[in-house]
Amino acid sequence: MNVIHLSIIIKIKGDTMNNGLEIRWHGRGGQGAKTAALLLADVAFKTGKYVQGFPEYGPERMGAPITAYNRISDEVIRVHSNIYTPGLVVVVDETLIGSVDVTKGLKKDGAIIVNTSKSLEEVKKMLGD
Repeated sequence: MNVIHLSIIIKIKGDTMNNGLEIRWHGRGGQGAKTAALLLADVAFKTGKYVQGFPEYGPERMGAPITAYNRISDEVIRVHSNIYTPGLVVVVDETLIGSVDVTKGLKKDGAIIVNTSKSLEEVKKMLGD
């Protein structure tokens, strides 16, 4: 697993789909993780990609943990399910790391982006890496 500081720009290679990327977002209700996933899907669509952007619904309320997903591909996306083995995980709220397994299913060569002011070493320690 790669831990990436938010200020670093990365290029992600293909994922479980042919020539595509699967992303899982973790945040809290009201922080914008769902909106970010939908905006990313909109931007990717406008660049000619096939996309999916969707939240996982449950008893969401302000401040409750939420999960959202993206699939982005150069080819038609025929999978319509949650994402269980993402190539990229985005953690909008670092406090979720202690209560939600944000690395669950993350590909071995996958990456995680954490919105934090902590150092890379501190984040790796939080993630158990």
